Amino acid sequence: MRTDFVNPSPPSEDKRWRLVDATMRRHGRQSHALIESLHTVQESFGYLDEEALRYVAAVLRVPLSHVYGVATFYHFFTLKPPGEHTCVVCTGTACYIKGAASILSAIAQAEGVKPGETTKDGKLSLLSARCLGSCGLAPAVVFDGEVVGKMTPSLVLERIRGWTSRDGRGTA
Repeated sequence: MRTDFVNPSPPSEDKRWRLVDATMRRHGRQSHALIESLHTVQESFGYLDEEALRYVAAVLRVPLSHVYGVATFYHFFTLKPPGEHTCVVCTGTACYIKGAASILSAIAQAEGVKPGETTKDGKLSLLSARCLGSCGLAPAVVFDGEVVGKMTPSLVLERIRGWTSRDGRGTA
């Protein structure tokens, strides 16, 4: 191991970088800490931006291309800031059979977003999940962390309209 290596400074004075540094330090700043370090960045900041990827790559002494490859390979990681609210539609077999595709289509038409995108105003991020493990509730949708079952396109749109309404009086 090189002893002349000087760790780069965090990208900013933001205290959340201390959590990221602690994760990398706990693993000896070794390359095997890459995924856990990226998880810590995502948990702390909500997403992985280029600055964060470069910092983790420098501290762990891993090529930026490898860090980017890991960040884009795993579904958990996102390179875009999340919306104010998240809507996750389960697309597992039971949910798909019971209407997940029509729910996604209705959201796309009403809000102009596809899974993995955020509305232009930053209010809503739409995601899909392979399975939520709530097959008895199919079709299931997660609204800001709350799993709701037996959803229909109209019920989902009613719920997210509270988040995206222009007057801000929605009750999501």
